[in-house]
Amino acid sequence: MTSLLPISTCLSSPNTESSPLAHALSVLFEPSPILSSTLVPQVTSRLSLLPTNTVRSYHELIHVALETISDWDDNLKAQFIAGHPRIGECKNLSKLSATEQGATATTAPEVLARIKCLNDLYERKYPGLRYITFVNGRSRAVIAEEMEGFLAVEQGEEVGRDAWKAELNRAICDVGRIATGRLEALGVQ
Repeated sequence: MTSLLPISTCLSSPNTESSPLAHALSVLFEPSPILSSTLVPQVTSRLSLLPTNTVRSYHELIHVALETISDWDDNLKAQFIAGHPRIGECKNLSKLSATEQGATATTAPEVLARIKCLNDLYERKYPGLRYITFVNGRSRAVIAEEMEGFLAVEQGEEVGRDAWKAELNRAICDVGRIATGRLEALGVQ
C-alpha cells in the first residue's frame, strides 16, 4: 500500500513493525532493517518527549526522523543509506522508487550499463555508501551525467574520512529531499 494515513493516526498508534508510523517511515524513506530496528523506535521515543501536538504534519515527522538520524553514528547512517535502491535499478523497487527512477521508462542499454559502472565506481570510492540523489523526474541519462561529474576525481584517488563523512551527510540530506518529494507525489500537505 503506497498511501499514508492521517498524521494523527500515525502518531497515536503503538510502536510495532506494522504500525502506521513504521509504514509511514517505510513509504517516505524506503523499508529497511535499520528503519524497523532503530529508526521507528527512536522516532517513537523522541515523539513521546515532545509536547502533545508538536508534530502536526508529515513534513514535521520527516524533520524529526532526520534529526534522529543525525544523532546516529556513521555506521548506522550508512546502513540507513544502504536501504535505498541503487540508481538505475529496475527490479525490487518500491512503487514510489520505481516511479521516481523511471523504472518503466525505456532507457538505452548503454545508459543502464554506464549507470551500473558508475554505481560500482562510487561504491569503491565511498565504501559502505550508495549514491543517493533526488531524481525529481530527471532521466537516467541525466543522472548518469550527474554521477560522472560527481566522480570526476581521478579513479585511483583515495577518499579521506572527512570526504567520506561529508558524502554520507549529503546522501542523508538527499534522502530527506526524496521523502519530501514523496509527500508531494502522494498529494500530502
